[in-house]
Amino acid sequence: MTTNKTRTKRRGARGISPGGIRKVARERFGYDELRPGQADAVAAILEGNDTLAVLPTGAGKSAIYQIAAHLIDGPTLVVSPLLALQRDQAESLDDGRAGAAAEINSGVGEKQRNTAFDELAAGDLEFIFLAPEQLARVDVMEMLRTSPPSLVVIDEAHCVSEWGHDFRPGYARLGGAIEALGRPTTLALTATASPPVRAEIIERLGLRDPRIIITGFDRPNIWLGVQVFVEGRDDPDAKREALLERVESQRGSGIVYCATRRHTEEIAEALRARGVSAAAYHAGMGKKDREAVQTAFMDGKTRVIVATSAFGMGIDKADVRFVYHHDITDSVDAYYQEIGRAGRDGEPAEAVLFYQASDLDLRRYFAGSGELDVEEMSRILALSRAHGDPVDVAEIGEVTDASQTRLAQMLNRLDDAGGIILHPTGSVEPSKRTEEPEVIAEEAREAQERHRAFERSRTDVIRGYAETTDCRRSYLLSYLGEPHEDLCHRCDNCANGAAAAEETNDDDAEDPFPVG
Repeated sequence: MTTNKTRTKRRGARGISPGGIRKVARERFGYDELRPGQADAVAAILEGNDTLAVLPTGAGKSAIYQIAAHLIDGPTLVVSPLLALQRDQAESLDDGRAGAAAEINSGVGEKQRNTAFDELAAGDLEFIFLAPEQLARVDVMEMLRTSPPSLVVIDEAHCVSEWGHDFRPGYARLGGAIEALGRPTTLALTATASPPVRAEIIERLGLRDPRIIITGFDRPNIWLGVQVFVEGRDDPDAKREALLERVESQRGSGIVYCATRRHTEEIAEALRARGVSAAAYHAGMGKKDREAVQTAFMDGKTRVIVATSAFGMGIDKADVRFVYHHDITDSVDAYYQEIGRAGRDGEPAEAVLFYQASDLDLRRYFAGSGELDVEEMSRILALSRAHGDPVDVAEIGEVTDASQTRLAQMLNRLDDAGGIILHPTGSVEPSKRTEEPEVIAEEAREAQERHRAFERSRTDVIRGYAETTDCRRSYLLSYLGEPHEDLCHRCDNCANGAAAAEETNDDDAEDPFPVG
């Protein structure tokens, strides 16, 4: 925890000029200059506007809320998905320039939690960092209502979107929590969000007529490529051998992403056999083991980390020279997020997908799963009606064998259908709808079917990226809502002339992104 009781607050910040914002950034925080989008986002917040800022990784998203918090009264609540990320963010404020900060999460002891609450009540805290799950705790919500934040920051905001690539159940109730806190100005931050994901962030968080600031997704220093392997033509081990050889020939640090834990272990072992310093990372490892692997990679002691998608969020290693994918991701959103961990220092880096069409089978399997059971949802509705008063989610979980994620899906769908009211504390209250539970549950199931169809379409779009002969950068940027007309000359298709040939056929091309 950081303590700094000499914090200076400024009133009347509304209407401050961009020049004034830059002056504060320079004199208070030591920023020589602000990056694109930062001043605009700060100005929007100072005007009291909810704001969605989509800025590339490394573009200084945290500077936005630090500067804004300095210019408005009241504490700032920062919701962040990972404890390590919260710790890093809090410690980055330790020099006292921005104000005192505290963490409230499962890794904080009761004494430290109580101290944070006392400092918040006394007005000695500028920043409170917490995980979304903490907002389901009655004591936390009561304290925050007593000392309400003037600004709520949702970091990694794409986690609120079930249509996105990194949905977190705890994020689903943030809109209700913001409402319960009196709807303070809200800032949603993410490094990647396609138009459908942006729409759901706004809807789920209940952002009111938000300012949307997008500074551009292009990372021109990252060379893009796909190496295609055809079953029946290429040796079954050709794809993995090609990846191993490419990693071995590279210099500097890199990340290899795999779809399964088994693949991470096998490839890391194969790289070590070739003399490459490599380690596996996945959610099946113990916490201490994961932390040790991550630390060794960040310190440069391990050159290559071979990981599932569990690795990466909050990782800020500037000198990653390559990101390779042994297996295709489930969406372009996920792929863009993961390759964005390369070249954060602005120096040349490369992102290569090692692809064969059969890799899509696993992704289609996952996209096809997730069917919700009408009978289970009917039991949930019946239980909530029997109680009358709000019932805790944990009690609801006892009447179903569903996992936490699946239970969250069912509750969200029932909430969408108007069958229940899902409170930010995690409790469930019956709505005023009087139809039979089976009728409402069927509506929720149909909504889930539409969701699954969307997921299947995302698989088609990432397949399109892997198989396109057009400029790959244009493909990525167009999907993300940033048209890119010219050839990039920084991808394999531009290099081999395929993209130039494709340009001549553009007038007859169909829309490559069948997503709504």
